[in-house]
Amino acid sequence: MTTLSPAPRDPRMPRLPTSDAFREFMASGWGELDRTARVTPGAAEAAADHRRLLSARFPRETLVVASGRSAVRSNDTEFDFRPHSDFAWLTGCAAEAAVLVMRPVSASDGASGHDAVLYLIEPAYAGDEAFYTDALRGELWVGAAPGLDDWASALQIDVRSLATLPDDLLAIHTAVLSAGASEPALSEAGIDEPSPLLEQALSDLKLVKDEWEIAQLRAAVDATVAGFSAVVAELPAALAGGGERWLQATFDRHSRQGANGVGYTTVMGSGPNAATLHWSRSDGPVSEDHLVLLDAGVEVDTLYTADVTRVFPASGTFSPAQRRVYELVLEARAAALSVLRPGGLFSDFQEAAHDVIARGLHGWGILPGTLEEALSPEGQYHRRYAICGNGHHLGLDVHDCAKTSEELYLRTPLVPGMVLTVEPGIYFHANDLTLPEELRGIGVRIEDDLLITESGYENLSGALPVEVADVEAWVRALTR
Repeated sequence: MTTLSPAPRDPRMPRLPTSDAFREFMASGWGELDRTARVTPGAAEAAADHRRLLSARFPRETLVVASGRSAVRSNDTEFDFRPHSDFAWLTGCAAEAAVLVMRPVSASDGASGHDAVLYLIEPAYAGDEAFYTDALRGELWVGAAPGLDDWASALQIDVRSLATLPDDLLAIHTAVLSAGASEPALSEAGIDEPSPLLEQALSDLKLVKDEWEIAQLRAAVDATVAGFSAVVAELPAALAGGGERWLQATFDRHSRQGANGVGYTTVMGSGPNAATLHWSRSDGPVSEDHLVLLDAGVEVDTLYTADVTRVFPASGTFSPAQRRVYELVLEARAAALSVLRPGGLFSDFQEAAHDVIARGLHGWGILPGTLEEALSPEGQYHRRYAICGNGHHLGLDVHDCAKTSEELYLRTPLVPGMVLTVEPGIYFHANDLTLPEELRGIGVRIEDDLLITESGYENLSGALPVEVADVEAWVRALTR
């Protein structure tokens, strides 16, 4: 009797069969999925309004904005995808590898505008070999995937396959301006560089939020406020050995409960680490004698984010030195808020906060020379201990409207509908020998999210305590 030898095996990773029998087997026996496109109510209407605003700025140009693709983390692993903010603002869509094209049109009455078309990767369903072989398009890999018609219905916009985009762009005879992320399909059509003119216009238009956007920011701030309390409640676990990692993970976990995630990398610094502005390593210990600084924001599903900072004593009580620094930052915060109103300049509250900090530090004998020298443009010695600015615009990005001109950002009067942060801080590094020893290693920042109103401002994050006694009571109530 002859014994058949087994077929030689490929020593590499097993490959899927390519036989007709396997293809037929993979194509059959699949039930229907819910392929409804997930779009927050009101997002499609808000995006259409945003497109109308942009259309008015460029009546004769074709405008192209891409969502982007996930970035490589290492080797063949990728970071979670998050669409470019300009694309999200104009579409309300969070799809990867998507492109919005706005083509100028003229009506018979002479009015001008743009036709908008959204190009998306066409998903592969059962029956298509890509269903199980394509990790970007295949529904077996990515889960229930809305089709082009599903997206069109949800977003109230014409939707076409991304495969047709290069040919459609090559047929356009008007000037093309692009923004957003890079996209291979645009490169095929010879569009490789973004237009600074379009990027700045998009930033300019986002300076003032509409009512729908403000509602999204309120939701983001409310979720963030709850997240801060969740972190404070975990102080005992952090003190028992969990450290900064435990507290950072607490907020990050909270941000995924009913929301998209964090709006930026959470900054969690305890003790001397609180003086490092971007202490996102969050791998230090938490001790009873530490001040704990949390700078964090929840990003809701529409991608609008909060940005809040609070400092609290791990023990529930500020030490005299900690309280001294904290109260100077509180004074700077009050000075900044006192000049925050429509008609004022963005630079006004920045300067008001820095003036208080400079005078306070000079009074403590920390700054060299006279007060006049310290405050002069050539001096500014207080900035050694307050190196960053005192606020920024907020919206789809934690540092929103970043491509706006410096003149418009800093010196255009504030108007109702602007949302910005006020965040004075003092950062005394543990190795700074210009400081008295008792002040070294203390970092304090207090940051709130403010909506400019007709009469002044509304503190969206005002539910969080800020006065010394209130902060101490908050910590004790949540950790007892």
